[in-house]
Amino acid sequence: MARYSIDVSGMTSFLLGLLNIYSPTGDTERAVAYVRKAFESLRLDVRLNAKGSLVAALNGQSADRPRALAVHVDTLGAMVKEIKPNGRLRLTQLGSYAWNSVEGEGCLVRTVTGRVVSGTILLTKASFHVHREEVGTLQRKEENMEVRLDARTTNADETRALGIEVGDFVYLNPRAELTETGFIRSRHLDDKASVACIYGALKAMADAQLVPSQRTDILITTFEEVGHGASTGVPADCVELLVVDMAAVGEGQNSDEFSCGICVKDSSGPYHIEMRRKLVELAQNANIPYKLDVYPGYRSDGDAALRAGADIRVGLIGPGVDASHAYERTHQDSLVATARMVVEYLMAP
Repeated sequence: MARYSIDVSGMTSFLLGLLNIYSPTGDTERAVAYVRKAFESLRLDVRLNAKGSLVAALNGQSADRPRALAVHVDTLGAMVKEIKPNGRLRLTQLGSYAWNSVEGEGCLVRTVTGRVVSGTILLTKASFHVHREEVGTLQRKEENMEVRLDARTTNADETRALGIEVGDFVYLNPRAELTETGFIRSRHLDDKASVACIYGALKAMADAQLVPSQRTDILITTFEEVGHGASTGVPADCVELLVVDMAAVGEGQNSDEFSCGICVKDSSGPYHIEMRRKLVELAQNANIPYKLDVYPGYRSDGDAALRAGADIRVGLIGPGVDASHAYERTHQDSLVATARMVVEYLMAP
């Protein structure tokens, strides 16, 4: 196979730009447009499906065993559940996360007219000098959390006068940062880091004028965090689906932030044994650092496709992400390893 190289700087720049575009489940249009522009710059044939997912079509050397890749651009977030009598906001989650992981985080409330009001997610009894005991003991759950708006509002009518209403989206500040040591720390690396890996792989192939072994459709889904991202969109004639999603790093896990994770099982069950064998062989032959792992409390677009009735073999790879669904972190080495795995998979017979 012809030589190729991953543009680490370009891939990282793409990722940081994507991280700074808010895209909670249900409000992903701006992030999809960003990815679409990047893919079109690589001269890919792209379109949107009815759900708002982006589909990129790659012609292959053959089309007798078509493939698909799935990755999601939607992230965690929240919506306004209630405008409280004190003018503050009660939230309902988009996706699942621990409330303590967003306590004290800056946020933005976007109204239906496009007005943006900043605020902070706080415990209802957040002042240590007023609620000394409750600050440490009050349970972090929906009814005990609120958004303090950066506006002069002390009651529900004043908050509604700002244009804020139940159902408005609330964005979590990503705080995306590249460190001098090559770490990228940010919210929403799940799964924007994987979108960047696919972009890095496709750019490397375009630069090297490489053509995939099989016709491949790449699906950028927009409802993965709520369970139905790839329930539609995978072509019926596809034989294999490779999901690119984060590898969960933490105590008791085999994954790390410097390799490509290969998932053998998550909470929905084992991934296809033939896909596992293929991915391990590709990594070994190309000297790509990889880790096999089991991800508890984790489901992917592969699960959504299978439960919707897709007759496909499913595998999953991804960059290692520490502190998933909190303030996350990965390393450029893991992005490169995963991007290389995507190239090797696309080029494999």
